[in-house]
Amino acid sequence: MSQETTTLEIIAPTTDEAIEKGLEQLGITRDMVDIEVLDGGSRGLLGIGGRQARIRLSVKSFESVMAEVESTEEAEESRREEATLYEVNAVDESSLTADDLQDLKTVRTVVSELLKKMHMKAELELKYIEPQDDKDERVLLVNIEGKDLSILIGRRSETLNSIQYISSLIVSKETGHWVPLLVDVQGYRNRRERMLRQLGRKMAEQAIQSGRRQTLEPMPPNERRIIHMELRSNPQVVTESTGEEPYRKVTIAPRN
Repeated sequence: MSQETTTLEIIAPTTDEAIEKGLEQLGITRDMVDIEVLDGGSRGLLGIGGRQARIRLSVKSFESVMAEVESTEEAEESRREEATLYEVNAVDESSLTADDLQDLKTVRTVVSELLKKMHMKAELELKYIEPQDDKDERVLLVNIEGKDLSILIGRRSETLNSIQYISSLIVSKETGHWVPLLVDVQGYRNRRERMLRQLGRKMAEQAIQSGRRQTLEPMPPNERRIIHMELRSNPQVVTESTGEEPYRKVTIAPRN
């Protein structure tokens, strides 16, 4: 969806009917729009001279929806009780080989030099992370810490992904082999993954309760995969990616 707000005006006999009609046309759920009642309508006298209701639906930004998800009690409980994926899956440093340690050193040097050329002052935290399933591989996490680093993330993580890609190419050239890297800024990717998982569960509940397919905003492949992985064990819904890059979306539908 573009950065411009999508709006839709609907006329129906009642405000509730107008809202339902608008949501059906947009193909989204009520919590994903702001509702403005332009005219509450009137039944008139004995059904004569009545006036229909008129509303305006404004689609919220993806970031706004996710911010609401993060503010729920479920999210608060998650932050209090669940260790981050980084902590849970971190590799014991005592088990690292000499080659692993050399790769760590190379990665630290490469990312530090890259940040220096960008005139960014930051500290690096490096650790190996075990795969979450047998389709993944162990990755070397580089978490960048410091002040005023949001510029390193960019819109839809574009800047952060570029830093990761460039770093991976340089490291591979320096070491002579591929080193899977995950570059992060102040735990941003971990927080976003948690938010995406919560959003996926929330939208799955909406799909089950409404009996209608739910469509999320366009996401990059790695974020769509998080939604698919989160809901793959849910027997009540099925997920799929639709559309063309870079606007592919995840849809969540009740399982027949």
